[in-house]
Amino acid sequence: MMLGNVVDPLEKLELIDTLQRLGLSYHFDAEINKTLKNISTDRINSVAWKKDNLYATALEFRLLRQNGYKVDQDVFTCFMDDVRNIKSSLNQDFKGLLSLYEASYLILEGETILENARELVAKLLKQYLKENNDHQYLWMLVDHALELPLHWRMPRLEARWFIDVYEKNKDKNPIILELAILDYNIVQSIHQEDLRYVSTWWEELGLGKRFNFARDRLMENFLWSAGMIIAPEDGKSRIFHTMVNALITVIDDVYDVYGTLDELELFTDVVERWDINEIHRLPDYMKIYYHALYNSVHEMAFDTLKEQGIDVIPFLKKLWTDLCKAYLVEAKWYYTGYTPTLQEYIDNAWISVGGSLMLAHSYLVTDHITEEGLHNIQENYSDIIYGSSLIIRLTNDLGTSPHELKRGDIPKSVQCYKYESGVSEEEAREHIRKLIDATWKKINEDQMAKLPFSRKLIEISKNIARVSLLMYQNGDGHGIEDKETKDRVLSLFVNPISLPK
Repeated sequence: MMLGNVVDPLEKLELIDTLQRLGLSYHFDAEINKTLKNISTDRINSVAWKKDNLYATALEFRLLRQNGYKVDQDVFTCFMDDVRNIKSSLNQDFKGLLSLYEASYLILEGETILENARELVAKLLKQYLKENNDHQYLWMLVDHALELPLHWRMPRLEARWFIDVYEKNKDKNPIILELAILDYNIVQSIHQEDLRYVSTWWEELGLGKRFNFARDRLMENFLWSAGMIIAPEDGKSRIFHTMVNALITVIDDVYDVYGTLDELELFTDVVERWDINEIHRLPDYMKIYYHALYNSVHEMAFDTLKEQGIDVIPFLKKLWTDLCKAYLVEAKWYYTGYTPTLQEYIDNAWISVGGSLMLAHSYLVTDHITEEGLHNIQENYSDIIYGSSLIIRLTNDLGTSPHELKRGDIPKSVQCYKYESGVSEEEAREHIRKLIDATWKKINEDQMAKLPFSRKLIEISKNIARVSLLMYQNGDGHGIEDKETKDRVLSLFVNPISLPK
């Protein structure tokens, strides 16, 4: 009723933004899509509501772009003295500057107006944090955005944070706040059911106990799945995803720290043949894993065959083979002491990180499968899947490379660039951070292209990149048990939110 009754376009956009940040927008997809479509259609002819209003212009720009609408960066030229400077009259409009800062993360390659604006706005907002604390709600939003922009944040965890912050907003809508808390707790109970199922599967599979050299990270793997696939009704997809993530984590450690090169070459060959009768060729510990992999993949494929009538075993076989071949390349680099160039490393490592395999499984469970879609993933690897996988790889490297080098692993992207270019460690890390930023620009562009996937899979592709930024923000949140990951797990899956009295 609120969405239907609100007439003012800015109030509509603010309501949509609030619903999205509180994790409620999935209830109102049809109404939100209709509203954004109308605003996109009318925005050229109806400009009075946003004229000379930086906050309104930037909010509209961000919401339209993140939902796949094309909006030109030129909408911001009226707020600039030139392509490098925001009008000085706006320097104290911190609400507008924050809105512009968040919008600037939806930019495409070559959009210099927003690129330059972001750098300047960040300085003004940092100064605001030092000098102002009288507006608690805005101060918290600014501090949060400068740590990590909204566009890069995991939606489910953002909802948990924003519920607490929104309660402090003097202009809050108590009905929406109550709905958000109730919905959060209901979705949490759904996640608990998903988690109960995969915990039983993992316990019965026994890999965590039998492979004591490998990381036993079921809860972290489920965190990836819940962060990627946020629609409550997609529990089956979260379950399958967690299975895939858990299997990837174990085999990654087999290739990285346990298997001999001869064993790894043999295992890669057996996976490529995808014949259970070949299992006798493997050493005993690999037989256990291959049997678990073979049965789990066939269970997922049978489910797809039953639901959509398509045999996806050849598709999944190709993807698992690609993953193992990428692992084998890295194992050979390690055993020969070879340090690849950065590009050589990236060409292999975006596959070895497992993102494309995870997203392929998401496609099978959450989308209507087409031959074009299967081909796009299997042969070409869609650009948006490549971009998301690359971000996982690079954020992983920034967070984990020192630890992984100590335990015995190949040089990661930071070390490859450092070795190749002769720069310092910090310069190399800064270069990788710039690559992440550039990759997000490409993802922003790809999401507006016509792809053989649903909007849901595009969102899942962006979400997996967002989860990686969360996981590796302050180190290895996936591979090493730490308080930060534990606290996130507790807030997402264990501790409900109390309703305000």
